[in-house]
Amino acid sequence: MKKISSLLLFLAAVITFAACGGTSDNKPANATNANAANANAANTAAKTAPAAPTKDALMAIEKQGWESWKNRDPKAYEEILSDKYVAFGLKGRVDKAGAVKSFTEQKCEVKSYSFTDDQMTLIGSDVAVLTFKAAQDYVCDGKKGAPETWSASVYVRDGDKWKNAFYAETPVVDPKAAAAPGKTGEAKAAESKPDALTDAMMVVEKEGWDGWVARDPKRVEGVMAKDFMYFSGTGRKDKAESMKGWSEPKCTGLGYTFVEPMGVQLSKDVALVTYKSNVKGSCDGKPLGSTIWVASFDIKEGDAWKNAFYMDLPR
Repeated sequence: MKKISSLLLFLAAVITFAACGGTSDNKPANATNANAANANAANTAAKTAPAAPTKDALMAIEKQGWESWKNRDPKAYEEILSDKYVAFGLKGRVDKAGAVKSFTEQKCEVKSYSFTDDQMTLIGSDVAVLTFKAAQDYVCDGKKGAPETWSASVYVRDGDKWKNAFYAETPVVDPKAAAAPGKTGEAKAAESKPDALTDAMMVVEKEGWDGWVARDPKRVEGVMAKDFMYFSGTGRKDKAESMKGWSEPKCTGLGYTFVEPMGVQLSKDVALVTYKSNVKGSCDGKPLGSTIWVASFDIKEGDAWKNAFYMDLPR
């Protein structure tokens, strides 16, 4: 779903039934009846279980969002957004109301867009992440947009519909090229109201970042879910690729601070936390001094939050 800055368990149904007692001559209960009861229970559970979305179905909704952007149709755009919507706007994080306001106020001319390399990843049964490469030709408020982006669009189940809960994009970059410099200076902490969800998720974030600073791969890997994905301007990286990219470089002077964290419960077992991080130090001789926006999606594995999808982009 196009972000206007120009820019998720299975509810297992447990069906119980009264088992028939032995017959008057103490013969075992009829096996056929038992099998039929089991089959009925399984069928009921199957009907109760929410259907998994298909990539094509979600990409169709995604296209609706981009069409609303192209045609400057705020009503169609608003209908696709979840009430839990979060994105990164030109002036910082925005919610649904802020996104719709930005949509209405921006002056955009969209000539064309297209999608390639689209992929869907489920986080639990009620959250789905679309990642894709977008080619686009547009101008908003007199500024030409990036011709190619890696885009992430996250959908949540809302009754029998799927709604867009997060969108972010970052220009496509060559993995071999030097990283583009981030915004100079540090992001300043704003007044915030801590809450239990945000605090719990930031414990996970801090453990991962501290492991990175200490150059301790086990600590970093310890906060990752089994099917972890990292997403950036170089595209997708699975758990193994991410660990290689974060542990192999020779880094010195690493440090970070977190600013303005905010958690959002997306489903029973999936939550999103967004925040800014001031990063310092260098890796393989390249300075890291910049501020980045982070979107980190966690899934409950037992009693612990584990990071399933992580995206950062220059502020």
